[in-house]
Amino acid sequence: MAAFATLCFAPPLAFHTNQTHKSFNFTHPPLLNRGSKTTRTRIFASGPDLLGDFGARDPFPAEIETNFCDNVGTFDTEHKILIPNIAALSLAQQECTPISDLQSPMSEDDAKSLLRKVIGWKLVNENGILKLQCLWKLKDSECAVELIDRISKAVESTGHLPNIHQEQSNVRAELWTSSIGGLSMNDFIVASKIDEIKTSDLVPRKRAWA
Repeated sequence: MAAFATLCFAPPLAFHTNQTHKSFNFTHPPLLNRGSKTTRTRIFASGPDLLGDFGARDPFPAEIETNFCDNVGTFDTEHKILIPNIAALSLAQQECTPISDLQSPMSEDDAKSLLRKVIGWKLVNENGILKLQCLWKLKDSECAVELIDRISKAVESTGHLPNIHQEQSNVRAELWTSSIGGLSMNDFIVASKIDEIKTSDLVPRKRAWA
């Protein structure tokens, strides 16, 4: 005999927030107590920023009657769900923020850690000032001009523009925050946005050896 499954959807959730500990409790008042048994679901955010709807629901009476908890776990459970904060987002999805002149530049260790999130960039130290630098070797000078135009369009809305140098068919971009004399998060955000620019039609084709 064929088996059939019934899908059920929970009624609206009661949502309670404790801002101090970032603890979120979801309960269905009509389903909270079933005799001597109580179902609880607690969800903890792992950071200061919630980026979506995460949660769990209490089981329906029909589900409880199947004794499904005997097979999958205890009846009274605490769910811990890791919710990503803003730092977990791709750098290219973030926006540049104003930088105070009193802000300290990023340490070299922090810069090296963030360097893994951008492609083709390297750290350079010029007279004690850390900078991000990237070099593109293109097919010709026309392609170099085209890349510079694409970079300008990609980052113009950020208000944090790189220094760009063209040397015939090569383009070199440098990023740093001059007001603080070093690197800030804005530099890595802009570098990541530049990484998303299409360049495959501008670079020389690799030879395919037989």
